[in-house]
Amino acid sequence: MKNFNLDNLVRENIKTLQPYSSARAEYAGDALVFLDANENSYGSPLDVNYSRYPDPLQRQLKGGLSKIKGIPSQNIFIGNGSDEVIDLAYRIFCEPTKDNVIICPPTYGMYRVSGNINDVRIREVNLTNEYQLNVDSILQSVDLNTKLLFICSPNNPTGNNMNRLDIELLLNNFPGIVIIDEAYINYSRQKTFLQELAEYENLVVMQTLSKAWGLAALRLGLAFASEKIIQLFNKVKPPYNISKASQEFAITALSRIEQVNANIKITVDERLKLQNELSQFSFVQNIYPTDANFILIRTENADRLYKYLSIQKIIVRNRSKEPLCSNCLRITVGTPQENETLIKILQNYE
Repeated sequence: MKNFNLDNLVRENIKTLQPYSSARAEYAGDALVFLDANENSYGSPLDVNYSRYPDPLQRQLKGGLSKIKGIPSQNIFIGNGSDEVIDLAYRIFCEPTKDNVIICPPTYGMYRVSGNINDVRIREVNLTNEYQLNVDSILQSVDLNTKLLFICSPNNPTGNNMNRLDIELLLNNFPGIVIIDEAYINYSRQKTFLQELAEYENLVVMQTLSKAWGLAALRLGLAFASEKIIQLFNKVKPPYNISKASQEFAITALSRIEQVNANIKITVDERLKLQNELSQFSFVQNIYPTDANFILIRTENADRLYKYLSIQKIIVRNRSKEPLCSNCLRITVGTPQENETLIKILQNYE
């Protein structure tokens, strides 16, 4: 965006904030003896020694991510799940009770929840009936206190990509920070916005290791942005927000990218197969296009179908209360065996 000034968006108290500083973060070399953090020097009762605090800046993990993503380490932030990234964005840029952000329902629910927790006004600009961004309405909703715009692409719960030209138009005209949530980008035919970071100073791209990488239990959310924005995230985050175990497991996972890519291909193949099989049921009224690892379907009676599946011990997501999602269920693409079980149970639905 032209004439973008990051300082104008950052809260005054964040500008003057003196962050917590650990000796471990300040020390540049490889220490021989650690006597700085009042740790238990005799270790733990576990076979693996977790008595030491983890690297507060996750240097080795960021190095691995940098090679895979093609983004310098100084442009990467790692959060305790994407939810921490979302929360930090509110805390850095939004003055409680004064500022506002724009979200585009139906979309990921934590954008709203985090805003409510931080006492920041939420302005909702619903997607169009085709589940695309309403660019004109978004820009018309902006005022002097609008700080963030959340765009989920591929979108959750609809599964579709947002039109790329619409996103670029918003990046060029929205006066605040544009956060593009690419949690499902590995399953998508659309390319990531990571390569546009150098072009747009107001861009933050979120990704995750929870989905395609299969590391949801480790809670590892990623943010890619300008070095200035990443410095703000590091300034506000807790000193040791990513555990040593999470860092170690993630580093191992990054060395097995072939396995990840193979699983992505299987998921995409199963997605198409599941879409075809679901289309055979008369109670499925619509199957929406998806570039994610889930499928949104519209049914005759979502509540009834959801209850039936629950009794059969199959849990899906009922999205009927979301805007534009009346009688819709969101179904994750499972393993071939899980998908087969789902279809067999649906064959007995009346």
